[in-house]
Amino acid sequence: MDRSELAVSYKHDGYNCCQAVLKAFSDLTDMDDAMVRNIGSSFGIGMGCFEGTCGALIGASIVAGCIPSVNPKNPSNGKLLLSYFSQACGDTICKNIKGIESGNMLCSCDNCVRHAVYAIENELLHK
Repeated sequence: MDRSELAVSYKHDGYNCCQAVLKAFSDLTDMDDAMVRNIGSSFGIGMGCFEGTCGALIGASIVAGCIPSVNPKNPSNGKLLLSYFSQACGDTICKNIKGIESGNMLCSCDNCVRHAVYAIENELLHK
């Protein structure tokens, strides 16, 4: 199973979007399950309960700072992830992605998790 589908399977097993992304990369970050659950606990439905950044993108940003092979460790990595994710999902704000106000969902949670994993893999790991 590839890492993106592994992350989605974690999401279906009770991890929130952020936690699912963190868990999918735990082999590279040395995060144990308690750390994954604690760090990602506040980002399950976007930062601030739909109001802010998608939890999957937050998870990808945390992962980027924790993988030893991602170098350099700087803000431009976050910009790369944000750009990739925004293009793939249509936005970075949870309520906009989910269509809470517009009624037009841009991307499912499962696909947000997939795209967060792809962003790490395509923008940071395979360059």
